[in-house]
Amino acid sequence: MIAPEPPETLEALTEEEVKEASIKYFDGDVLAAEVWASKYALKDGQGNYYEKSPDDMHRRLAREFARVEEKYAKPLSEEEIYELLKGFKYIVPQGGPMAGIGNEFQHASLSNCFVIGVEQDADSYGSVMTMDEELVQLMKRRGGVGLDLSHIRPEGSSVNNSALTATGIVAFMHRFSNSTREVAQGGRRGALMLTLSVKHPEAIAFARAKRETTAVTGANISLKLDDAFMQAVEHDGSFKQQFPIHSKSPQVTHKSRAQDIWKEITEGAWQSAEPGVIFWDTVTRESLPDRYAGEGFETVSTNPCGEIPLCPYDSCRLMAINLAGYVNKPFYKEAHFDFELFRQHVQAALRLMDDLVDLELEKIDRVIAKIDNDPEPEQYKLTEKNLWLKIREKCKNGRRTGLGITGLGDMLASLGIQYGSNASIVMAEKIQSTLVQEAYRSSVKLAKERGAFPVYNAKKELDHPFINRIKQIDPELIKEMTEHGRRNIAMLTIAPTGSTSLLTQTTSGVEPAFRLYYSRRKKINAAKASDDHPYFVDDNGDYYEEYAVFHHGFKKWLKTQGFNAEEISELKPKDLDKLINKSPYAGASSDQISWTSKVKLQSVLQKWVDHSISVTVNLPESTPQSMISEIYLEAWKQGCKGITVYREGSRSGILVSDTSKDKQDFVETNPPKRPKELEAAVLQFKNNHEKWVAVVGLYNNKPYEIFTGRADNSFSILSKVKKGKVIKGKGKNGKNRYDFQYVDGDGYRITIEGLSRTFDKEYWNYAKLISGVLRHGMPLKYVIEMVDDLCLDGQTLNTWRNGVKRALLQFIPNGTVPTDQTCPHCKEPAMIYQESCLQCSQCGYSKCG
Repeated sequence: MIAPEPPETLEALTEEEVKEASIKYFDGDVLAAEVWASKYALKDGQGNYYEKSPDDMHRRLAREFARVEEKYAKPLSEEEIYELLKGFKYIVPQGGPMAGIGNEFQHASLSNCFVIGVEQDADSYGSVMTMDEELVQLMKRRGGVGLDLSHIRPEGSSVNNSALTATGIVAFMHRFSNSTREVAQGGRRGALMLTLSVKHPEAIAFARAKRETTAVTGANISLKLDDAFMQAVEHDGSFKQQFPIHSKSPQVTHKSRAQDIWKEITEGAWQSAEPGVIFWDTVTRESLPDRYAGEGFETVSTNPCGEIPLCPYDSCRLMAINLAGYVNKPFYKEAHFDFELFRQHVQAALRLMDDLVDLELEKIDRVIAKIDNDPEPEQYKLTEKNLWLKIREKCKNGRRTGLGITGLGDMLASLGIQYGSNASIVMAEKIQSTLVQEAYRSSVKLAKERGAFPVYNAKKELDHPFINRIKQIDPELIKEMTEHGRRNIAMLTIAPTGSTSLLTQTTSGVEPAFRLYYSRRKKINAAKASDDHPYFVDDNGDYYEEYAVFHHGFKKWLKTQGFNAEEISELKPKDLDKLINKSPYAGASSDQISWTSKVKLQSVLQKWVDHSISVTVNLPESTPQSMISEIYLEAWKQGCKGITVYREGSRSGILVSDTSKDKQDFVETNPPKRPKELEAAVLQFKNNHEKWVAVVGLYNNKPYEIFTGRADNSFSILSKVKKGKVIKGKGKNGKNRYDFQYVDGDGYRITIEGLSRTFDKEYWNYAKLISGVLRHGMPLKYVIEMVDDLCLDGQTLNTWRNGVKRALLQFIPNGTVPTDQTCPHCKEPAMIYQESCLQCSQCGYSKCG
């Protein structure tokens, strides 16, 4: 069945109407209103709005779910479904489903994520190009994509073409990454996961590929680690790598010390937060779909955030249950979790998820029909059509769903339970095990009413560890499932809920509160600047008002303590910190949770999740690399399917915490004595259409001193020079003199005498100041902030200041100050690493979609 065409009766709304209605809906939360309007409100191709607020959206979703329900026995009514969805209080379809259900303006999938692949050991250029085209075709329909590279030959192995030897893994990592960056998805780029088996001979090259954070920027990468490798790491043994990785007579083999590979993995995670690790034997051992490998459901990779392991051409749609909505009398002594209502809603949510599979099949049929009707020659449409036919087949035969939870952090706080405590872990397991029982019970009921998923076979699932755990707590349910089957091959996950949590106004997924309050800036007219509200002026002379934004749960707690809205808005940071320490959020923000608690929570929840979990262990900057190793080993031993760590400062452009409040003693530094000669980098750039040059002296490859100015006089000769040496000597006046020396294209050694004379006097004094703090080891991001704060008179000197900043930024990956990366959506410097993904803490933008 193909979904209906867009109705002609819809009336377009103005942007102002939508803004006003949605801000009112979110009780003045402008950010939530903006996120909803930009990502989920019904719009046509010209950007015209057809929904005023989320209430209109929830009516649209309820209407479409009810339409599917009418095909089956005992249907839920539109009003019943609407009551489950409204207000984001209970059941929350995520991402693709929210934007796409009932949206006939777009030919887009409802699936949040896909995995693609090739026949085992197919590593021809044709197979690689097909994957490249398929990932682009999926991303243009809004889906995130995962693919495994373990079938690609290692670099240097023989091939039957004019190249004679294979290019290797890394070149194709760049190719897929670049393709991902090229695809626009409504103002965002695509999301990609690349995985590789640790058995592959190029596992180390794969692990190193993103060590420089300017490389493979369009993909997340994860290594699939099997038990044999982990045991070899634990006992410092050797490990056999080979290609093909599954072959009994491989073309390439060699033994490595497992600890040598492990060091590369943990060093990468410590330095740049990648590669992630997936404990592959745990994944496949715990996977119900892998019991149907013969029917094409063998798991090969995961989606971009790692919470859905999938077989080739399968996909998953996501829906979350907002746990905060089930706490009665939140933040009071009488607070309790309504398990009875929760059980009812889990069963209803799984039913809606199964309806969502039908809605997705309709969307796929529309996509295929569009491809058929496109005027392009058939040869250009063949790959795309075959792709969607394969996806349709997997969707129909497995009916896979992705039901999860969100708001765990707020739910615990509203019950007076500290996140990370033993009590929190006990409560979380009780909730998740209840969810498993009721979701599987609902799927069995649906199998009775609608039929089991087509390839269901009870014999294939005998003694499955996940089924056995359910059997221990509910043997009658498993007995009933064995008799009648179930509707869905697998159905549970815990996925990132970044932007969705802004709409629910709760903590995200199973993460704790990231920050309980922060400051935002709003641009204002200079005439409105007032001492009553803090404000500042930027370099362009624009005025911004600063105001506090509170985590919604913390704000609710404050109100239970007798604070009204006006009093809350006037609280100062020192007062807020005292209140936080008295609140149920005390000691429970993301930077305060111990890694042992986070791993324990993940492992306990994983027992009751048939897919996987997206969660991040945040670590302080001072964490040693050995700690990463300890965390990974413990996660593997405790049965996690994967683990993601983020050490503060390990990835450029990610703001994790504000350490400005930390009290630290002043420490005397002993800068290294300047050698007579320093290697130097020469940088050319433009400022206000003027040509500028910077010579940066390097000590151990780090900036030690700087000379910069307009590219005239002596500097003009450096316009084509890339590197050389800065030589320190004495002038006739006895003062230090710095000469620059380099070798020209003909091999002649050229010396430019007296770099310092090229500056005017004031330039030189500031250059000495900047070089001094560089020598004493001040981190570059703070040096750049210091330069930015220099108060200089005259346009020329301000231009020089910008030149220094630009020169130093060249030595920070991506050319950005780590604590200042701006979100591409809301333009705020608030990017964080959470739930295995780079996200904006203010607007919910996610690089993983």
